[in-house]
Amino acid sequence: MNKMTRLLLVCLLAGTFSASAQNQVDSIKFFTDPGILEITLTTDFGKLQIAENIEVYQEADISVRFPDNTTISEKMKLHARGKSRRINCAMPPIMLDFHTPTSPRLYTLSRLKLVVGCANSSVDEQLLLKEYMVYKIYNLFDEKSFRARLAKVTYNDTKGKMKSYTQYAFLLEDVDDMAKRNGCKASKKVAFAVDEADPALMNKVDIFEYMIGNTDWSVPANHNIKMIYPRNDEKAKVLTVPYDFDNSGFVNAYYAVPSEVVGTASVTQRVYRGYKRTMPEIQNTLKIFKEKRQSINELVNGFDLFKDKTKKDIISYLNEFYKTIENEKKVQSIFIDNAR
Repeated sequence: MNKMTRLLLVCLLAGTFSASAQNQVDSIKFFTDPGILEITLTTDFGKLQIAENIEVYQEADISVRFPDNTTISEKMKLHARGKSRRINCAMPPIMLDFHTPTSPRLYTLSRLKLVVGCANSSVDEQLLLKEYMVYKIYNLFDEKSFRARLAKVTYNDTKGKMKSYTQYAFLLEDVDDMAKRNGCKASKKVAFAVDEADPALMNKVDIFEYMIGNTDWSVPANHNIKMIYPRNDEKAKVLTVPYDFDNSGFVNAYYAVPSEVVGTASVTQRVYRGYKRTMPEIQNTLKIFKEKRQSINELVNGFDLFKDKTKKDIISYLNEFYKTIENEKKVQSIFIDNAR
């Protein structure tokens, strides 16, 4: 290909990208629209599942049908992500990368995590939907939280070695977009001291993680927590944003393993991992949880994709938490006497 031909090709691609950019998807509205997406994802899934290929990008075709029947079909890139799910699951978690000239209309979505079922059974789908619900519940507590968008995804293997199937999955908001809509920036630090975090928000996160029975997170290790800070004040306390809840007792996935560090016998066993606060601080935060109880129950019971048993299990697990926080002796013991 000579120099003139390459230049012409670049100009044509730039012109196509510019024209398509006028119809780009709004990355904020994308996660506020409650409608379920229909996605067809086509790639070499055998290659995606090779252990050595974690975070190695490969080409894929994606077709997204929106609730208003608008359909966008583009070429993009993706890679497998995750650690424990790579070992235990037939389908690994996926990172979708739309930052490519071949994906002009979806380009604004940046890079999105696609959270998928561990396998293609109905049990796996219910577990996936339970994790999706955790994100929706935390959205009730704070705007500084990741938004999730539900999708019905069809997986097509270009090599024909994996039978096509369709299952619910969800997309997770890009961290930079989440920070931006909160007037913040995502921190680039890889480790934090606990006293760097905003104490009121940290207390809320601590108790939320206890409510859902999740011990698979850490602020000092920057594990399953994103830190953001006010855009105009880098010296302000960082704001903690939790994510990745599949190892929680709320989800109670069959592949989840109890934490060796915490020493629990089951993932459904709650352990408070927050640091010591005063009783007024704890009670002020617990008041928020009590105020949200009805909204949480309505959210769970009103979710039509849950089976009746799933709803019953979730409400029962949450009721245990609410029974605990109504008991003053247990509040003293769990959140103060046995805090870190």
